[in-house]
Amino acid sequence: MLNTRLSSCGVSLRGPPFPPSQHSQRSQRSQRMSKPAPLLQGTLDLIVLRMLRDEPTNGYDLSLRIQTVSRDVLQVNAGSLYPALYRLEERGLIRASWKDTATGRRAKVYSLTAAGQKQLAEQRAAWDRFAGALAAILKGA
Repeated sequence: MLNTRLSSCGVSLRGPPFPPSQHSQRSQRSQRMSKPAPLLQGTLDLIVLRMLRDEPTNGYDLSLRIQTVSRDVLQVNAGSLYPALYRLEERGLIRASWKDTATGRRAKVYSLTAAGQKQLAEQRAAWDRFAGALAAILKGA
């Protein structure tokens, strides 16, 4: 079954990957509560770059925004998000700076660099080509 986690990616898709068949024994409740399904490897960088384009944010709030914007479909665990942030920072695609929060704590806030904006545009174009090809295949073209 496809309801397993792709650990190398760290991004999970909640719910069944396909609508249940008429022969399915699972109830609708168990489908809503199903374990995360795999998401294509390599999407985490694209997701992070896209979210940081909107506004600089810390890692924790970034993970919450991803979950919120995806309507709880995508969940990124800290064990995957922070290495991705460090990798993107090392590549010069994002920058990090320490900021004081409203609660008086210091948090590392990440923002997109010019190189990150360029990379985002390139990855977005590649993703759009991939999605178009997949849509054509699924339509049976």
